[in-house]
Amino acid sequence: MISKFIFNNQYLFDELPEYDKNLLTGAMKTRNYRKNEPIFTDGTKPNGVYYLNEGKIKKYKVDNDGREQIIYIYSSGEFFGYSAILSNESYGDTTSTLENSVISFISKDSFLDILSQSSVLSRLLLKSLSHEFSVMANLIAVLSHRTVRERAALSLLILHDKYTSNDTPDHEVFITLSRVDLANMVGTARETLARIINDFKQEKLIRSEARKIQITDIKRLIHIANFY
Repeated sequence: MISKFIFNNQYLFDELPEYDKNLLTGAMKTRNYRKNEPIFTDGTKPNGVYYLNEGKIKKYKVDNDGREQIIYIYSSGEFFGYSAILSNESYGDTTSTLENSVISFISKDSFLDILSQSSVLSRLLLKSLSHEFSVMANLIAVLSHRTVRERAALSLLILHDKYTSNDTPDHEVFITLSRVDLANMVGTARETLARIINDFKQEKLIRSEARKIQITDIKRLIHIANFY
């Protein structure tokens, strides 16, 4: 299957020394978010950074016609929202929860103070930021040259990795993204996506029940996505 490093950037927190972890956890304020709850919006000023303990977050842009384009999905173990603070700019995108989530918040002042004390955190965040930018740039480039069917296959592969945890075998991974969000990720109409999903089911590439999707033939889906 597609290597995890292409799409996942989790476990940065686990790479930190114990002292640095304690600095971060001591500054964190944690709360529960409901599904579809906004976290921050495009154009607003950042007042802190976020760490996703549990759940899924979508990062997206809205075009002039009000259509969403999902450009990144965060999974548990990822920091987000810090690029605007590092660049001293407003948020350039919007984030909201894809499912019930547990998110920790670190105020801007606390974050910058910890960053000044931790060279390891600085290095890891730079690595994380570079990874996230690379994923988005590559994804946009790839999707712009793919058919809708290829984009749908690639999006399902990305989501398969995002919904996989270290202790979850491939055959037990279920993608629970709504059809609306999946269509926004693929960049197509919901009706078109529904036809492609049905084709994939008929070809025995996936199984689906209600909103759950399970990939059953990853190798063939990679071939359809034209991604090697």
